[in-house]
Amino acid sequence: MLWVECRIVDALRGRRRMRATAVKLPCSFWFLLLFGAGGLVLFIHLQDLSEMVQQQAPGVKLRGTARQSREALCTQDSEGVRVSPGQDQRLAVEGLTSPIPPMQFPAFQWTRHSATPGSREQDMGSLRVTKRHRKLLKTSPVVSNNSHNSSSSSSGSPDSPEESWQWHRLSHIQEARRRLMKEVCAKYKSSISRTITPHHVSRIYVEDKYKLLYCEVPKAGCSNWKRILMVLSGLASSTHEIKHDAVHYGNHLKRLDSFDRQGITQRLETYTKVLFVREPLERLVSAFRDKFENPNTYYHPVFGKPIISKYRVNASKVALRTGSGVTFQEFMQYLLDVHRPVGMDIHWEPTSQLCSPCLLDYNFIGKFETMEEEANFLLRRTGAPHNLTFPSFKDRNPKAERTSTHLTHRYFAQLSTSERQRAYDFYYMDYLMFNYSKPFKDLY
Repeated sequence: MLWVECRIVDALRGRRRMRATAVKLPCSFWFLLLFGAGGLVLFIHLQDLSEMVQQQAPGVKLRGTARQSREALCTQDSEGVRVSPGQDQRLAVEGLTSPIPPMQFPAFQWTRHSATPGSREQDMGSLRVTKRHRKLLKTSPVVSNNSHNSSSSSSGSPDSPEESWQWHRLSHIQEARRRLMKEVCAKYKSSISRTITPHHVSRIYVEDKYKLLYCEVPKAGCSNWKRILMVLSGLASSTHEIKHDAVHYGNHLKRLDSFDRQGITQRLETYTKVLFVREPLERLVSAFRDKFENPNTYYHPVFGKPIISKYRVNASKVALRTGSGVTFQEFMQYLLDVHRPVGMDIHWEPTSQLCSPCLLDYNFIGKFETMEEEANFLLRRTGAPHNLTFPSFKDRNPKAERTSTHLTHRYFAQLSTSERQRAYDFYYMDYLMFNYSKPFKDLY
């Protein structure tokens, strides 16, 4: 009997333990459930708070708004381009329409442009369309250009699909060059004065009928460009009938610094500003050959005599009297000397100083290496007569070998490595601004 009572007591104690356990399990479960629910509510609250911060007023820089800022940049770059639904979406990224009147370039599909053979012009790294760009395009708004002006409305248009494709490609190249020039200017020339003086525009020639401003860069096709301007002005019917002396010494063309301040400002704001450049060291060799290897009644006495006097050991009396026979090494010693015996000259002055591109913001930047194609494209865009094309003849020393990359290397082979480096440094801004690659492998 006692044994039975003990079993009953044990059974009752077991039931109490089970009930206690049953009570404890639901409490733990509900505690965990409430803890998880609280964490979820806190996460949702923080998410809403983040969205509210990202929607704050413009101008506040946040990491979370990087996508929006890049999309806005793409929209600004492509302002003025009308993008149809069927067009290549990459157009919206590249921004291929010039925002500066009067030159207006047509919308077109993106086509990769490689360097012209012999020009040593680098491919524009900024023209590559990345996966990031494609993602941005999904949310980039379509933009259009409703602005027109007399110059663009009267400009020519392509006559065939092939010519239209060429126009698109050249327009693309122009926008890439202008964009690069602005980036370089913003990085290296941001502190320059924004005041335009007559000196800044002293090398710019004016053609009022077709609203062109051309900055003269010697040894980069300037003689033939002056012939073009004379024909456009009605001073001649053909470029072939204009002699060299009439081009350079006839004073037939107007310079921009000959106008008053209002006339200068009005033309800079409304005319198409044109600049043609050339590989810097190639242009330098071309200038040396023209001025010192051929008879010249100005450069030999004015530059040759002081150069020979300072840099030639045991110079002859004839050389000191005439200034003839300056060697390339002597010429480079003069150029790189901080205490030159005679001043700078426009034929070897860097283009970045000669034409003030960071101040004047040129609409069209052409290159000597592709001169004929790009010059004719510009003439058609400005509405010039169809029978007027850029001349390719050479009127000064026509039988002499043209200065090429190979010939330039032959001249610079006469210099030491340090002299070549200093020459490159002298034209460094031209190389950066106009996207020319290093001319020698041993440069840094």
